[in-house]
Amino acid sequence: MVEIVRRMAAEPQNLSSRAAMANVVDVHLADSLSSLALPQIRDATGIADLGSGGGFPGLVLAIMLPEIPVTLVESEGRKADWLSRAAADFPNVRVVADRSESLARDERGSQPVVTARALGPLPVVMELAAPLLTDGGSLVAWRGRRDTVSDPAAIAAGAALGLIHSGDVDAYSIPGVSRYFSVWTKAGITPERFPRRPGMAAKRPLS
Repeated sequence: MVEIVRRMAAEPQNLSSRAAMANVVDVHLADSLSSLALPQIRDATGIADLGSGGGFPGLVLAIMLPEIPVTLVESEGRKADWLSRAAADFPNVRVVADRSESLARDERGSQPVVTARALGPLPVVMELAAPLLTDGGSLVAWRGRRDTVSDPAAIAAGAALGLIHSGDVDAYSIPGVSRYFSVWTKAGITPERFPRRPGMAAKRPLS
């Protein structure tokens, strides 16, 4: 794990902000590891991490859960290259250098768990995740403030996508940082019109 952080700091590209790198254990590692308290993560039989970036949480979870396949989805080429190098020694990791919408078209309904950290507004994350999830699968979304219950767009998005809100779970591993997990379950059918073409989820969010 320390080696991953060392490699990340040595990368010439900007994988993380300077402030985040200065507190990498709390900001990245602890934030990723805290999700292991969730049964959806701890007992997962497969995970797809959307927008994996520098490898948090996806690569960390792959290291901690070596018996399950973990797919790291990253559309930015340089970051995908970094992930491929960093994951070279971990046979349970697959790096997909593409958008999640493209992966969902090829592997619809294939993922027991989808994770997303710092990817965007919750309805956008939900739309990207839902087509990938198996029936009964779970979306675990890292969130920085309480916006699930009070956000009618998230509830409306769930109804459109076949997702139900399974609850919010506080993450206590980072002192002074407000963080929680928004957990959604694939309880219905995601219509075939999803995923929409790349970029549409962010450009025209469901409401």
